Amino acid sequence: MTMTMAENLVIVESPTKARKIQGFLGKEYVVKSSEGHIRDLSKKDLGIDTENGFNPDYIIPAEKKKLVKELKSIADTAKTIWLASDEDREGEAIAWHLQQVLGLKKENTKRIAFHEITPNAIAEAIENPRDIDDNLVMAQQARRVLDRLVGFELSPILWKKVKPNLSAGRVQSVAVRLIVDREREINSFNSQEYYKVEGIFSPEGSRSSLKAVLDRRFTTAKEAEEFLERCKNASFSITDIEKKAASRTPAAPFTTSVLQQEAARKLGFSVTQTMQIAQRLYEAGQITYMRTDSVNLSSLAINTAKAYITENFGSDYSKVRQYRTKSKGAQEAHEAIRPTYIQNVTIEGTAAEKKLYSLIWKRTIASQMADAKLERTVVTISGTGIQEKFSLEAEQILFDGFLKVYLESSDEEDTDSDTLSIIPKVTEGQKLSCKEISALERYTVRPARYTEASLVKKLEELGIGRPSTYAPTVNTILKRGYVVKGDRKGEEKRFLQITLKGDQITKSDKKEVVGAEKGKLFPENIGIVVNDYLAANFQEILDYGFTAKVEQDFDKIAEGKLIWNNMIGRFYTPFHSKVEKTLEEKEYTHSERVIGVDPASGTPLIARIGRFGPLVQKGEADDPDKQFASMKKGQLIETITLQEALKLFDLPRTVGSYNGQTITAAIGRFGPYIKVGSKFISLGKTLDPYTVTEEQALALIQEDAQREEHKVIAEFPDSKIQVLNGRYGAYIKQGKKNYKIPRGKKADQLTEQECLDIISSSK
Repeated sequence: MTMTMAENLVIVESPTKARKIQGFLGKEYVVKSSEGHIRDLSKKDLGIDTENGFNPDYIIPAEKKKLVKELKSIADTAKTIWLASDEDREGEAIAWHLQQVLGLKKENTKRIAFHEITPNAIAEAIENPRDIDDNLVMAQQARRVLDRLVGFELSPILWKKVKPNLSAGRVQSVAVRLIVDREREINSFNSQEYYKVEGIFSPEGSRSSLKAVLDRRFTTAKEAEEFLERCKNASFSITDIEKKAASRTPAAPFTTSVLQQEAARKLGFSVTQTMQIAQRLYEAGQITYMRTDSVNLSSLAINTAKAYITENFGSDYSKVRQYRTKSKGAQEAHEAIRPTYIQNVTIEGTAAEKKLYSLIWKRTIASQMADAKLERTVVTISGTGIQEKFSLEAEQILFDGFLKVYLESSDEEDTDSDTLSIIPKVTEGQKLSCKEISALERYTVRPARYTEASLVKKLEELGIGRPSTYAPTVNTILKRGYVVKGDRKGEEKRFLQITLKGDQITKSDKKEVVGAEKGKLFPENIGIVVNDYLAANFQEILDYGFTAKVEQDFDKIAEGKLIWNNMIGRFYTPFHSKVEKTLEEKEYTHSERVIGVDPASGTPLIARIGRFGPLVQKGEADDPDKQFASMKKGQLIETITLQEALKLFDLPRTVGSYNGQTITAAIGRFGPYIKVGSKFISLGKTLDPYTVTEEQALALIQEDAQREEHKVIAEFPDSKIQVLNGRYGAYIKQGKKNYKIPRGKKADQLTEQECLDIISSSK
């Protein structure tokens, strides 16, 4: 069938989805992809008519014009056009834009939606078409317009008042605020010393032992030692055994945010990575739609899960559950994220796809399983003449229930938690011999920095953002350099341990690495500066309650209870007035802090943001001999110490020499480097400019020379083309522009004409 004679044209969002659905439908259907949005707000000026109801100026991007022309050509001859974009607000808006741009007529245009890509779901959608939901479209449009207004009007203020090329956004700025506030909590946290006391006891006539924790923590070493003195002559026994029946209930099936959190904790995936993998699983027909805040499961899914559990584990393990969404403003009516075919325990795919699918499968199955039945035992140990009590807890699983399949992880970082013990058979009143009692010095733990997943969790708790916005928000603040995701090495710390063994009390030092962090979000200096400026001048934008209220207004628009441009107008009028007033003000934020005075010269040391990033300045602004030193990664303007600042001026330092030329080490705009002659060579992530040796520097110089020697693979002077070896592989260069070499093409075998063809197809 030729495309111009299509009986039915189905338009979906992605090419992968198009191929999958085409396989389900017969020859009467042609399935094409819009490849996402086909138009967006104009980038010329604001793209919004603020004088006339905030009417958006939509344009078709140049890269989409050919596709739109093709879709229109097919649509003009098709008898029926089926708009099958995703079933959330973004998908509804895509369907609406297609209708507008392609000039589709209402009488032969049908909107269909499905939350899983299976033959049954597609067939059911076609049997139950509907009209485009204008309320959902306007809710999406309101979000897009409001975000453009905030970004377009705030960014120039930041350029003028703080630093060029900065940007602000409604939700991203709140996310940065959370991270900055948490960093300040950590910096102001005053860790308190305490002593945790543990005892090891043995029932008389038994080789087994009981490890118990005292019900009191001591604040000083003196108090702890005095307690151990009192224990010297005490006789210990079990004074109480309490047994309680307990149960544990499975967690609900996955919503978008909870999937992001669990995939981060269990699989180490970033939120963006999780969404990309989930998108592929959805488009391959393996899971239901991955953007949802619903925990609901269809009756078909529940019945299929029940059949699987009964057949594979037994009827005792089955318990039908229908969860209800608790989050305010849960917007879509579709299901939780679940496998499309529950009987498929595993799938074909990449290792990451298999892991994420397995996580979704286990969570779904576990949600329909019986509670775990437990018995919790608490044993209390007392000593004669001692008021304090020792206790230990144990849990015995009587029936594993859903634990056979899945247990939810936690974000808690309590490094001082007591693990549950396995208790030997004991009786109340039983005498115990004391093997050892020790008091170990500990410190209260500061608040934990956010991970990507715990930040998403916090945003959701505050009612900020929706399933489609969490991953883009996190990605944006990282991409713009306001926040960095990284690891921090812990520091070795000494702890005093006081131990009673027999009638002897001894003291010893213990070493332990504490404070190590992995995959945490740290604010960068520029993120802190922008946050503080917005907090001082546009407090409403960073207010958690206001941002959550905006989300609720979007929900009301989606429900048809609020007119979108009225909502925008109430926000924009006072906001725009504040913007204009701020632009007229002469004050600038220099974001600087006087650290102290250089003991050698008596000149002040000032930490501030410079043209190429954070730096320390030695001398006042009008001092002709002032000096500058770039701050190291992780150093913050508000916390850098005088000693740390002075250390920065040790650079540039002389490392050695090479062929009669001096080798120096320093930190520049792009990080630490060594310089020999006019050549700059990066030190990478492993070498430190303060400690790099001459031997290490010479090795780097040799490696760089070898790279340069093999850099040019081929040259075509007439076309000004070079085929070069780069940091990430071979590429083509013409003038100042670089071009990727397509897969299957060997760089060393490219002809001049092939290079020209690649360049032409990339434009």
